[in-house]
Amino acid sequence: MTVIPQTSLSRAGSLPLIADDLALDFANTESGRGFPSHQDHLREATNVVEWLAHAKVLPVEDAGWLRKRVSDRADLAADLLKQATELRAAIHDVGAALGRHVKPPEASLASLSALHARFVAQAKLAPGAPACRWLWGVRSSPVEAALGPVALAAVRLFTEGDFHRIRECGGQACGWLFYDQSKNNRRRWCEMEVCGNRAKQRRLAARRRGA
Repeated sequence: MTVIPQTSLSRAGSLPLIADDLALDFANTESGRGFPSHQDHLREATNVVEWLAHAKVLPVEDAGWLRKRVSDRADLAADLLKQATELRAAIHDVGAALGRHVKPPEASLASLSALHARFVAQAKLAPGAPACRWLWGVRSSPVEAALGPVALAAVRLFTEGDFHRIRECGGQACGWLFYDQSKNNRRRWCEMEVCGNRAKQRRLAARRRGA
């Protein structure tokens, strides 16, 4: 994950989707938490819509409609951004804890549970293939339709996934999460060509200094 100044434009619509899980990719819209290189790509409600379209959570038509609505309605924009950042924080805190093999924070579990309940309350169960699925109407429940699929993915991961495959990138000041689907379950980096190569360069520099 490339470190860029926080003053630059959000990359919500172009961030690499490397987590092999929708919820963890959503958590990765923020990086470097607690470090000077901290990056937050969900600074405005339009950034949230851009990421949802980029991750194909929202169809193009719905994303375009929602982008216009949050640009026209400050109350909707504020609600979407608030719920998105709260959902992201809960997913990250639970996922990071599991990646470190420690108990997830109770407050984060409670927050995810409450958000999931709010979103699903505005959905309907509909037949699908091969199983039923939850459906929302973006025009009747825009915030729930936008974030509901992400909350569902998070709850599914944390209730049905293999905790030993949830990992936090070993890169310095990174913090991105991923679901390790490698055969030997030994993936260490969000992106080998970024954080992995940086770690190699640091080790090489340290050896040269030692020599």
